[in-house]
Amino acid sequence: MKYFKFALCNMLFLAILLLIYWLHIRYFKVNVVFYSAIIDGILAALVTIILVSLSKWLNVFSAFEKFQLVLFWLLLGYAYAISVPTVIDRSLSFYTLEKLQQRGGGIQLAAFERVYSNEYIKEHRLVDVRLTEQEQSGTIKIQNGCVVLTDWGNTLATTSRYFRNHFLPKQRLLMGQYSSDLTDPFKKSDTQVDYLCK
Repeated sequence: MKYFKFALCNMLFLAILLLIYWLHIRYFKVNVVFYSAIIDGILAALVTIILVSLSKWLNVFSAFEKFQLVLFWLLLGYAYAISVPTVIDRSLSFYTLEKLQQRGGGIQLAAFERVYSNEYIKEHRLVDVRLTEQEQSGTIKIQNGCVVLTDWGNTLATTSRYFRNHFLPKQRLLMGQYSSDLTDPFKKSDTQVDYLCK
């Protein structure tokens, strides 16, 4: 019977999570989709544990089991936040599928670079979204028309470059050929640019 009630509590959590998420995106302002969805998961876990504790029929769990339930729900909330709204919001892969659908099911292969450069960046307000996310995360500051890396941003950039160089696949399939290009994407960057902050 406890297993059944455990499953029921999890279904209750998921229903509350989806309800809170829906209310949040419908009626409140959202700064960053991922952070907002994380908050929704935390709120759903709190509401669910309160309801479980107040219900005589569901309140069969020890204090430690309730603690484990809350941890489990927080992990589920995190998995939902990063795997559903954040992926759909940020994913170039989903954009590609949606763009193909919008254009009747097919686009010439040679046109994709143009589609990404001219349409994706504009349609998804990519620059605005990414700069807002980074500013809200504390990794950049925008001052006098200049985007400046913070100390925290520098730490994250260093960590991600190290991970990219040492722990991403050296032989990754890219358009029919295996390549290590994405382990050091700046290797072929222009060295002379005119957009640096003075």
